[in-house]
Amino acid sequence: MRIMHVGEPKSSQHFVELDERYGAHNYKPLDLVVERAEGVWLWDVEGRRYLDCISAYSAVNQGHCHPRIRAALVAQAGKVSLTSRAMRNDRMGPFLRKLTETCGFERALPMNTGAEAVETAIKLARRWGYEIKGIPDNEAEIIVFSNNFHGRTTAIISASTDPSYRRHFGPFTPGFVPVPYGDADALQRAITPNTCAILIEPIQGEGGVIVPPEGFMKRAWAICKEHDVLFIADEIQTGFGRTGDLFACDYDNVKPDILVVGKALGGGYYPVSAALANTALMELFQPGDHGSTFGGNPLASAVAEASLDVIVNEKLASRARYAGAKVMQGLRAAQSPLVKEVRGRGLLIGIELTVPAKKLSAALLDRGIAAKDTHDRVLRIAPPLVIEDDAIELLLEQYNAALAAI
Repeated sequence: MRIMHVGEPKSSQHFVELDERYGAHNYKPLDLVVERAEGVWLWDVEGRRYLDCISAYSAVNQGHCHPRIRAALVAQAGKVSLTSRAMRNDRMGPFLRKLTETCGFERALPMNTGAEAVETAIKLARRWGYEIKGIPDNEAEIIVFSNNFHGRTTAIISASTDPSYRRHFGPFTPGFVPVPYGDADALQRAITPNTCAILIEPIQGEGGVIVPPEGFMKRAWAICKEHDVLFIADEIQTGFGRTGDLFACDYDNVKPDILVVGKALGGGYYPVSAALANTALMELFQPGDHGSTFGGNPLASAVAEASLDVIVNEKLASRARYAGAKVMQGLRAAQSPLVKEVRGRGLLIGIELTVPAKKLSAALLDRGIAAKDTHDRVLRIAPPLVIEDDAIELLLEQYNAALAAI
């Protein structure tokens, strides 16, 4: 393999070769080498334009390089970027106030990545189980759901039912009890006196855009209340407008005990996540129990505050509901024996195929649409929530052309 050096013309193949030569092969990305982006559009190093239907898995709900978020980043970067939690800064408090008021909770614990926020929720739920519910030490259980995806840390993959996430990474963290996603009766049967919480995605994104049966979320929440069990909602991918409501739980009028957020909270500029809960629950954490050097840093706080403003002021949830209905209608109208089902909510849409989804992904990429497969035969369509009608028309036109070509 020949690696090009400084001074040689840039090409996509050059950068692909660099990634393959020097990077770990822990992803199978599209061979689209992005040089710049704006709104819903991407440009590769050769100047070709693509419609982004991945949105960094909901991290750029507000669109790429949103000017208001960029301005907040630049302004704060010139003042102070990091203090650690050894001292206070003037940005974290205002950010946490906006975050809790926007989300409808009393307290938030800021972290960086989504996996860290999930770990925060797990620790908080276990602490509550021991200190409030009275579960014997080291016997707390958290019910999880088949086909889940909450991250890739050792503890979190212990909750996974996907063998590919677990292979040769054991021994695993105990205390997770899997039940079938969408099966309220199975959930009811799985609860024991040692159950401290359930951990659930309101819609499973990475699992193939699996929408639970109507009424399941509300019944699961009621089962938790009946048995004194915490309801933890992982809204890292579904939150902040993606599904047509501010949070996917809002569709069922369900209020989690612990809400886990991330991705779009950083506006595509900076990793920001958080776990939110009421005061009584969050105060179970004492100094030294949990933390992060970068969690709540001034730069992250400034970016996240601006990101929240964009989500609310630009009414991105309503825009996702409108655009999602239009995209879904167009996708379902396509007549192809290759399409088994189109499902989703808002702008989180999955197309289940009768052939490997990589074929459709490749055909779309050739036509200027960047969309990624998941779970072999599902193609996920999840553009930034700022997508306009002309881009939707382009997507649907090229979708039909791609189906005809494979």
